[in-house]
Order: sequence, then C-alpha cells, then structure tokens
Amino acid sequence: MARGRGLDSMSLMTSLHLSRRTLVAGCTAGALAATVGTPGAHAAAAGRPLPPLDPRELRAAVSDLTRPPSTSAQLRVGGSAGHWYGSAGVADAGTGRAVRSDDRLRAGSTTKVFVATVVLQLLAQHRLGLDDPLGRHLPGLLPAPFARITVAQLLNHTSGLPDHRGLPDVSTPEGFVEHRFDRWTPRQWVATVTHGPLKFSPGTKQEYRGINYVLLALIVQELTGRPYGEAIAGRLLRPLGLRRTLLPGDDISLRGPHVHGYLRMTDGSLRDVTRCNMSSAWGEGELVSTVDDLDRFLVALFSGALLPPHVQKKLFTLPPEDVRMLDGTPARYSMGLQTATVNGVTLWGKTGQWAGYRTRSFSTRDGQRRFVLSFTPTALEAQEDMTERVVAALLS
Repeated sequence: MARGRGLDSMSLMTSLHLSRRTLVAGCTAGALAATVGTPGAHAAAAGRPLPPLDPRELRAAVSDLTRPPSTSAQLRVGGSAGHWYGSAGVADAGTGRAVRSDDRLRAGSTTKVFVATVVLQLLAQHRLGLDDPLGRHLPGLLPAPFARITVAQLLNHTSGLPDHRGLPDVSTPEGFVEHRFDRWTPRQWVATVTHGPLKFSPGTKQEYRGINYVLLALIVQELTGRPYGEAIAGRLLRPLGLRRTLLPGDDISLRGPHVHGYLRMTDGSLRDVTRCNMSSAWGEGELVSTVDDLDRFLVALFSGALLPPHVQKKLFTLPPEDVRMLDGTPARYSMGLQTATVNGVTLWGKTGQWAGYRTRSFSTRDGQRRFVLSFTPTALEAQEDMTERVVAALLS
C-alpha cells in the first residue's frame, strides 16, 4: 500500500511515547525514536543493572486489549536478565483460537533489518562499498542526481529522495480494503519518487523512508543474481532455522497457523484484512514471521553470528551528530536499526507496521534484555499504549 513519506518520527521521553503518524497512504512500517537528554545511540546500557522481571506487570501490560483496541497481543522477553512469554486475545476472531508464539504474522518494517544484514554481509565480502553510488549497481533506474546517492545513505535514511506521487489513497480503512490487492512492481514503486528534486542534499539530514530499502533490495538482487527474498532465505532464514519466516512474494495469504489482522470500518464493523498483496511493501515491509523467529533472529544478530565485528558496528553507529531529523531532533537510525533510550537504558532494534499488525523487536546491545512485542490493533493509526506499558514494565 502507498506509504507517502514513509513514516514520521516518534519520540520517547522518560516514559515511552510514540507519536501519531501521518499515513498519507495507509499501512506504513512503524518507527521508534528516542530522545532522553542526549541521543541514547551514542551511549550503551552495558553495566547498568536491569530491574527483575515482574510477571504480573508484564501480564497486565499485554492483557489490556482496549488501549489500543486490539484482537490479540503477545510478548516474548529474553536475555541474560530473564525470560518471559505471555499472550492475550485471539488469533482468529471467528473461531476464538488463542494466539501462539509460533503463529505467523505480518512483521512490516522488521523486513529492513533482514535486508540491511544481507547488504552488510555483501560489504564484508567486498562485493559492494558503502560509498558506492546507486548508479553503479542500478544504472539508468533513477535520474542522474539521484544516482549519486550512496549505499550508506540508503541504509541510514539520509538519501533525500522525494515524496511519493501518484499513489492510491489508503488513509482510511475503506481505502485500504479497496486497494489491498493492488499489485506493484519494484520499479513502478521506485518511479513514484522520481518526480521533482531531491528533498535535501544526500547525507546532510535524516528522514525515515521505506523506498531506501526497496532500492537496497534491488541492489541485493543485482549482486546475488537471485530474488532478494531468496538471498535472505539462503543467508539468514535457513542457517538460523527460521522455518516460519518468509518473504511471501505474490502469495496474498498467510499459510498455516497465523494471527489474523482486522480493521474497524467507519461504520463500526470489523473486517478481516489478513489477505493482502504485499508488493507495495517489497523490500521494506514484506516479511512474514513469528514472535519466536524474530526473537531467534535478534539473538543471532546481536551476538555477532551474522556479521564480522568491524561490519556489525555499523548496526550501532548513527550518522554524524550534525545530521539531524527533518524536525531538528537527533538522528536515530543506523545502518539497519533504530535506537531508543528509556530510563537510562539504550535499546536497539526495529518496529514494524502493516494494517492490523504491529511488531516491536528491541534489545540492549549487551544482550541483558530483549523483547519482541506483537499486537493486532484494529485502527489504521493506533495509539502506542501497548508499547508504552510493555517498556515501562521492562525498564522501570
């Protein structure tokens, strides 16, 4: 679905607060940002004792399905400081089946971490360079000024690409339902950002944009000679045993046990929107996964099992401090992850969003505490009360 500017920023104060987004074109992938004093991304949580897990607080955090209105929620907590899993609600409102940690779900922008990891693996293999211009790998795809954007600027959202033009309006639940089976090719999607000048000189500002990762996925295909989903499967999914994770391609259904996504229509009715064509999320938000698989991926990524140390540090390095978000706040996206600091604890990870689905997957860099939260809000633009409660329970 159309994504407009991609995703506006969210801010985190002493208790997590995620701002409302402008969904110019509906179903975007979520973004978590953080500012508590100085940018937390330049600090580490290592050495700070974390509070013990309180099962009662965690259970209360995920059991309230009224804020925001949701049909299910599940939370897996891991790390050296303790483990916990809990769920609430139903995977299927029709049958009443309870949600399970191995149920498939739409993971939205978590896709970007998988794409970034493969790109960084190619960097480690000297098959591309961070300063390589787009035009070197995708000649003729973009206008000449755009072709000078580098791989690094795509990875950390400093490309300056223009806003999308010519997209259907899916900013209402009815609009999403009308267009949820629309099919786009990656090149058609890229073409929607080739009108007009760059928004800013590449590398000088940061703006979270999904289109950056569509272009990165195209580069992966160019360098590996196979679809980007197959590259991710061969390099990440199969080696890690992520058997329930996939890139669905043209398959509009979630196969096997899965969590249904629902939207509340303006007339008050509840519509099952699980089945979708994900081509508009290609490369940036297509991933289907489970809470269990996302947790396993976090462990592998943060432990250094997927990247050599000199490359892995790119995951935890922000742009220079003079590079700010468009609203003037500090940059908060590295080459693949985003950062947030809560009560002195710095988290790294990724949020994901699609109509009827939200995921939040984060960890401290030292592995003391990580969590994967998945919930299924019934509003296109749902409030983040669930995330706020969970983070407060984990870090207060």
